[in-house]
Amino acid sequence: MNKENRTLQHKLAARQLHKPSNLIYQVLVRVVVKLFLMKKLNVHFTRNIDLKEYKGKPFILVSNHASRLDYIYASVALLPLTLNYVAGYNEFFRSHLAFLFRLVQTVPKKNFVSDIYAVKSIRRILDGGGRIALFPEGMSSISGSNQPSAIATGKFLKYFGVPVLQLKIKGGYLTSTKYCLEDRPGKVEVEVSELFTPEQLVSMSNDEVQEALDVAIHHDDFEWNKEMRIAFDGRDEMAKNLHTLLYRCPKCGGEFTMRGVGNVISCSACGNGATLDEYYDLTPMDEGCVIPETPRVWYDQQREEVRRWVRDGDFELRERVQIGTLPKDRYLKEQKTSEIVGEGDLILNGEGLHFTGTKGGDPYSFSIKPENLPTYGMCTDVTRFYTFLDGEFIEFYPENETVAKWFLATEENHRRVGGLWKDFPN
Repeated sequence: MNKENRTLQHKLAARQLHKPSNLIYQVLVRVVVKLFLMKKLNVHFTRNIDLKEYKGKPFILVSNHASRLDYIYASVALLPLTLNYVAGYNEFFRSHLAFLFRLVQTVPKKNFVSDIYAVKSIRRILDGGGRIALFPEGMSSISGSNQPSAIATGKFLKYFGVPVLQLKIKGGYLTSTKYCLEDRPGKVEVEVSELFTPEQLVSMSNDEVQEALDVAIHHDDFEWNKEMRIAFDGRDEMAKNLHTLLYRCPKCGGEFTMRGVGNVISCSACGNGATLDEYYDLTPMDEGCVIPETPRVWYDQQREEVRRWVRDGDFELRERVQIGTLPKDRYLKEQKTSEIVGEGDLILNGEGLHFTGTKGGDPYSFSIKPENLPTYGMCTDVTRFYTFLDGEFIEFYPENETVAKWFLATEENHRRVGGLWKDFPN
């Protein structure tokens, strides 16, 4: 292909990744990150291992994915060691990230689908003595607790056979929630440990590694703060947009009747509601209100309802959406995550995900079977979601605030048909 005619996608696929420049990495982390952000967010580090023992040695760092700031926490926690991060493929098309990702040699990965380029790049970096940092969940936490690691993560770790270190991030979600993009300083605790030695990986099966990984990185920020009692500064907007996550009223069962404004989330249909304070405690507005113990418990109760709803496959979720794709010849600006190219009807039922509408002015439709769609990605907050179709990124912008239910229904539909991405045993 003529060099001048190559798309951004072709250029990204042609990159030969290697360890980042130590000088550039140290300046970025020690000056830009550590000096300006760690104090503001009140981040504390505990290192249960001697990092000097890993100097010059390849390893993989895994972590629970609490928030979009986790890359920052990890980079400081592992100093003075450099890391090559694995990040979502689509993030490389955003102008404010593209240059930085090139600078620190970040590995692009198409989330929730197989990606040979990512595996080959990780192998090249490890063989060159580099170190890989990744978040096995594939997406930052939606509910304040973990989702299971992506399919075949245990096989992935066994394949490379290098030491696996673990990061446990506590308070990260409460500092930077999925439903509100404004940071809420309080306290973040970051702990570094060793998870697997190469010898342990050899002796364990793929499933055993995956299960042990899920147990090791599991964390619930809301339960953690019930003991820690740390106040997070939400500037009297603790419940702002919380309804995009908690869409179902626990009292009347109304869906999309909740509204989060200021410190209050309430139901427009029956008046049920609660205040959310600086400790993320939910307090019912009166004795007649029915409110779950924590937002995470509330979210999991919604999952149970959706699981029952999709159980026999006789269900339908429908929404009018706009669709977005990644540009071929320019980067996305103004924090955008895709370029709107069409619109139509998105339907989820027992046979899978279906779209009928237009793309680039032409008729366009597709279907994805439930066994091939474990979940979606979420670039920013709970307003839109994406997947990969035949390797191509496609993002959905619903007319209504229904994204949380689309996630739950898609995940439980995948599990209903015996999909490989299982829920936690408990």
